[in-house]
Amino acid sequence: MSAVVSVTGVQKHFRGCDALQGVDLQIPPGVVFALLGENGAGKTTLIRILTGFLHADAGEARVLGMDCVSQSLEIRRQVGYVSDAPALYDWMTPERIGWFTSAFYPAGFQQRYEDLIRQFEVPVGRKIKHLSKGQRAKVSLALAVAHEPELLILDEPTSGLDPLVRRQFLESMVDRAATGRTVLLSSHQIDEVERVADWVAIMRSGVIVLAKPLSEIKETTQQVIVSLDDPLVEVPWPRGNVLQHARSGRQLRMVVQGTDAESLAELRGAVGVQHVETRVPSLEDVFVACTRGESPAAEQQSPETDAVVAEAE
Repeated sequence: MSAVVSVTGVQKHFRGCDALQGVDLQIPPGVVFALLGENGAGKTTLIRILTGFLHADAGEARVLGMDCVSQSLEIRRQVGYVSDAPALYDWMTPERIGWFTSAFYPAGFQQRYEDLIRQFEVPVGRKIKHLSKGQRAKVSLALAVAHEPELLILDEPTSGLDPLVRRQFLESMVDRAATGRTVLLSSHQIDEVERVADWVAIMRSGVIVLAKPLSEIKETTQQVIVSLDDPLVEVPWPRGNVLQHARSGRQLRMVVQGTDAESLAELRGAVGVQHVETRVPSLEDVFVACTRGESPAAEQQSPETDAVVAEAE
């Protein structure tokens, strides 16, 4: 099937800041796709381009087959969007804001919205300004999905919420993906992402440095710990992509993607190597390696060379 989101060579520059530096990304349908990155990595800038609130300086972005510049209004009609600080009319009640919003969508919106509000146990008669942050987040989510969008975009939606509300958000994402719809989740809550995501993309300084199915990341990435005879001894790098390496005394730690048993056997047999241990890294380990690490060839590579593009299946 066609990609739900297609981004090719997208760049965005602000005064004194290259927010996006040639982003390439394809998001397949029916998945929870997590976009990870530190603050300032470019996640929100990319989302604002996808929703048409910003225009890219170069490149092309399409959502549901529509151009994000010329068809931005139609995109906003067809997607759902929840930010970390949703703008709601504080003087309205949840019931009233659902009635008001239903005027912009086809028949059936209000009934589905009211069903969701009851499911989320939001007090319908209380003014929004008197609701808790978690209750306001539930109202925003209900408004975003009541028109049954093919794509739901969530930009740090669980920031500051209590664990119970976060769990409800996560469960709703999985439920939507199970029905064939797509969720794009921008977050820095790595433990939550690891529980629900099918695909993961990691951004660093305006570039996608890794974008793959989470299961593939776990299958192809290893943490390699090398014990050395001497802290100054040089050892051969294992084949594959060394995402991060660090020495501490007589120990060398690496996070390596795409290496093989033969390469590790060569490393174990190298002069000066006492012992080589391998472990399966957590998503947090991979995230830290991608955002803080530097491969041995980093000085010869540009950010564009490092970018890994996710191909829709």
